[in-house]
Amino acid sequence: MRGGGIGVSESASPTTFEVDDGAAPADDPRDPFGLDLDLRHRVTPAFRFLHDRYWRIEVGGAQHVPATGPVLLVANHSGALPFDGAMVVTAVDGLRRRVVRFLYDRFVEAIAPLDAFYRKMGGVTASRENAQALLRMGEPVLLFPEGISGVAKPFSERYRLRPFSAGFARLAMQHDVPVVPVAIVGAEEIYPLVGRAEALGKAIGMPYLPITPFFPLLGLLGALPLPTKWFIHFGKPLRLSSGGDETYIRARGEAIRVRRHLQAMVTRLKNRRRSVFFG
Repeated sequence: MRGGGIGVSESASPTTFEVDDGAAPADDPRDPFGLDLDLRHRVTPAFRFLHDRYWRIEVGGAQHVPATGPVLLVANHSGALPFDGAMVVTAVDGLRRRVVRFLYDRFVEAIAPLDAFYRKMGGVTASRENAQALLRMGEPVLLFPEGISGVAKPFSERYRLRPFSAGFARLAMQHDVPVVPVAIVGAEEIYPLVGRAEALGKAIGMPYLPITPFFPLLGLLGALPLPTKWFIHFGKPLRLSSGGDETYIRARGEAIRVRRHLQAMVTRLKNRRRSVFFG
């Protein structure tokens, strides 16, 4: 995810990070949402393996993420499961040394172990109040304005962004924070979605269970994400104009503008790719 002209990467090879062998950072007892920096430090190598070795992610435009202060990272959503968010967090952690806070859907609260893990990794249940609190704390906040519909789109509609919620635009205008668009290519193919088992998903507290050519046919083996080649590009920060008017109508217009901008970024990034698995 990068800004301006879409250069696919800052180097010819996947971005790699060095693991700090020093002492893990202490937990931050002041965090009101349960961030556990010690646990986050311990699981980081696993996410870096996925980033560097499994999906071989090439990152560009990371310099567009401000080094300090609040910012909204607005990304396209895909992949049936939220690996895209984890990889954006990993990229920013490695290249900008910032702990990205991410918003997740309320249904996760009903899955206690997952909810606890998300909170310890820096996640916060999606709500206007929580997002405002994070911005007041000066945090970078990652969100996906497509919501569940982004990860639930069928394979035939990959990389076609769903309509954006206007909530992020109102936040950006009211708090005067920059919006960094984040384009992700490669995640749409890790689980080629051919259907959704909504009744079964709701029975276990989820909106749906994904049906792919491999899952549930191959059981747990079919649940492994495919080792596609990913590209992430951070765009130049956008400032949303409120003009003193932060109504829903104005926010809706700004959300549409950001969606069009991000769709163009995603399309350009996708068009530069020659192979789903080799880039």
